[in-house]
Amino acid sequence: MLARHNPQLNKHGELIHLLSTEGLSREILTHILDTASNFVSVSDREVKKVPLLRGKSVFNLFFENSTRTRTTFDIAAKRLSADVFTLDITRSSTAKGETLLDTVANLSAMAADIFVVRHSESGAPYLIAQHVAPHVHVVNAGDGRHAHPTQGLLDMYTIRHYKKDFTNLSVAIVGDVLHSRVARSDIHALTTLGCPDVRIVGPRTLAPESFTAMGARVFDNLQEGIKDADVIIMLRLQNERMSGALLPSSQEYFQNFGLTQEKLRWAKPDAIVMHPGPINRGVEIDSDVADGQQSVILPQVTFGIAVRMAAMSIVAGNEA
Repeated sequence: MLARHNPQLNKHGELIHLLSTEGLSREILTHILDTASNFVSVSDREVKKVPLLRGKSVFNLFFENSTRTRTTFDIAAKRLSADVFTLDITRSSTAKGETLLDTVANLSAMAADIFVVRHSESGAPYLIAQHVAPHVHVVNAGDGRHAHPTQGLLDMYTIRHYKKDFTNLSVAIVGDVLHSRVARSDIHALTTLGCPDVRIVGPRTLAPESFTAMGARVFDNLQEGIKDADVIIMLRLQNERMSGALLPSSQEYFQNFGLTQEKLRWAKPDAIVMHPGPINRGVEIDSDVADGQQSVILPQVTFGIAVRMAAMSIVAGNEA
C-alpha cells in the first residue's frame, strides 16, 4: 500500500529515488545511516574508491547555486567509481528556453543512470522522477523550501554518531525555519527516528506556530528553546532577509537568537552544535561557538560524503 502512494519506493517498498525524508520508514532511514557508516572509512584509504557504481553515469543538475552540496555529491559519486557529469546550467539549453523535462530527456538519451537535482522550485525532482525511465534514479539535492533529504540524513548521521540513540534526545532547530528545506527534512527524520522532543526556535516571523503540525514545539525565546537541549542545529539566515518585514536588523537578530558561548550554557553541558552551512558568523552563530569544542560542523561535511554515497548506492541497487 505504501509503495503506491510514495513515488520514492518501488512495488517492493525499496528506495528507488530519494526525494524527501517525509514518508520514509524508520527502517529505510536507518538502512541509509547504517550503509553510510560503512563508507566513512573510505576517506582514510590510500585509494579512496569502491566499485559499486562502476560503469554508471551520474549527472549533477544544479539549477540553483551550491558549492558544498555539489562538491560532496561529486566526490561521493567518484568514490563509488561512477562517471560524473556536472552540467553548467548557465550555459545549458535550459538557459536558452529548453524545458526542464526536455533537458532531462536529452541527458537520459546519453545513458544517464542517476540525476542529482537541485532546483529553486519545490517539486522539481518529483517531476523529473515521474518522467524518467524505470532504470533511472533521482536524488533531490534541495528543492525550493520543500526538502533537502541528504542534508537531513547527514544531520541524522551526525546526531547518531555523537548521541548514539534518538529516543531520549531534545533537539532544537534555531533560526530561519520558515524558509528552510533543511529544517523540514530534519523534523520529518527526527520524528520518524523516535526523537521525543523536537523544538523550533526563532522569531515568530521565521518560526511560525504552523510547525506544530509536523510534531515540533515552537519557541520565540532562545533561552527557553535551547534549555537542556542535547543538540542545537543553527540555520543560515540569508542576508537579503535581514531587512524589511521579517527582521529589523542582523544585529538585533544576533542579540536575541545568535548562539554565543554564554547562551550555549543554557543547553546541556555535552550538547553538540550543528549548522548546514554556509555560516554567517556574528549573525546566527559566534565564531567562538562555530570553532569551539562543542561544534561538529566540520564532521557534518565529512559525514555528508558518506551519506551521499549511501543514498546513491542504495537507489541504484533497486529497480522500479
